[in-house]
Amino acid sequence: ADMGFTRVWINPVLENAMERASYHGYSTTDFYRVDPRFGSNEEYRDLVAAARKEDLGIIMDMIVNHIGNGHWWMDDLPANTWLNLPDTRSVSTHARTANQDPYASEFDQSGHADGWFVDTMPDLNQREPLLADYLIQNAIWWTEYLGLSGIRQGTYPYPDKHFMAEWSRRIMQEYPDFNMAGEEWSPSPAIVSYWQRGKKNHDGYVSYLPGLFDFPLQIAMQRVLTNEEPPWGSVWTPVYEMFGHDFLYPDPMNLVIMPDNHDMSRIFTQLGEDYDLFRIALAYVLTMRGVPQIYYGTEILMSHPGTEAHGDLRMDFPGGWPGDERNGFSGDGLTAREREARDFVRTLLHWRRDARVIHSGELTHFVPEDGTYVYFRHDDRDSVMVVLNKNEEAFPLELSRFRERLEGYREAHDVITGETQALSGALNLPPRSVLVLELR
Repeated sequence: ADMGFTRVWINPVLENAMERASYHGYSTTDFYRVDPRFGSNEEYRDLVAAARKEDLGIIMDMIVNHIGNGHWWMDDLPANTWLNLPDTRSVSTHARTANQDPYASEFDQSGHADGWFVDTMPDLNQREPLLADYLIQNAIWWTEYLGLSGIRQGTYPYPDKHFMAEWSRRIMQEYPDFNMAGEEWSPSPAIVSYWQRGKKNHDGYVSYLPGLFDFPLQIAMQRVLTNEEPPWGSVWTPVYEMFGHDFLYPDPMNLVIMPDNHDMSRIFTQLGEDYDLFRIALAYVLTMRGVPQIYYGTEILMSHPGTEAHGDLRMDFPGGWPGDERNGFSGDGLTAREREARDFVRTLLHWRRDARVIHSGELTHFVPEDGTYVYFRHDDRDSVMVVLNKNEEAFPLELSRFRERLEGYREAHDVITGETQALSGALNLPPRSVLVLELR
């Protein structure tokens, strides 16, 4: 709350009574019980209530595609139809495009949806009516019992897709103002948009899921920030062109945008621990259309150079345990650069929390030129100009090209520095920098 965040998404905390492969929380062994290593159901509810007093909502991470092979059902399944491929335990092909592919064979569609995610995670058959009801009622029960602010559904394209339509329909019918986001890890907006509520799909598939994670944009942003200026076009072109696909989404404003997450390298690692690029990435995510998600520790430059082990991607936040020499909460033991990063993120978060135009304003962007990318967030009351400069040297940005969005404004307030900029002639951009300007 002090940082300016408004919601907390916690990885799954339900029981994972597994001999191995339970570190991530996605090997559920009891859908109605918090893992006792974290606490109790009652303490989970207390956490939600305490967070609400700080104006924070809790988002629950759910998984309906599979269970852990330590689930108590496995000792005596309610019915032998509750699992897919119980005898062969064939692993999924992970060919997620089979859900939308007009040429896909039934064999390949089944190979994706019915295969086990991994061999320790039995795949659930949501075509079984009693199991489908169980999973839907479980989601509604947790939402009501805890007082959740949202749900994140992992591996969204892996369960039976018609069940997922009913799962999302039933929850949104119960809670019309609720929000949920699904994980479809694809570089293609055409694949991701298939699952969003309101999409008119070629095969007639109807979804009721309000939001999705914008992996296409994350992939494009990472490519932009780690590539050199090309001999033609602009280094920013992949991001600029990705927004040209927003017509595929019924509601692009409800996409979750992020620099990284718990399943990939941290953004500071991805960027070679380049602090200037880090600032550009964070300012971009916190001002662009969509709902920003920041992975814990990003604000203090947590990194893991030289390893992709998931234990390192998800290392403890410093300061939470007795004996920690560094404390990311108080700042004790942090380097000057880490404290600077924390203050930078806090400044942007506190500003955007009350900036209506960033939450719901329109987006107008301009073709990237000369290593720069400029976009505006605007509504009938406010306008914000964001300038991203990847040049290694200072650059004078002529403003005449942006006249249609600057008309009527004479100066701008720099949200990051607090300084005032005149809006005439050119803006002098420092090397490898970002400007977030409230127009006045």
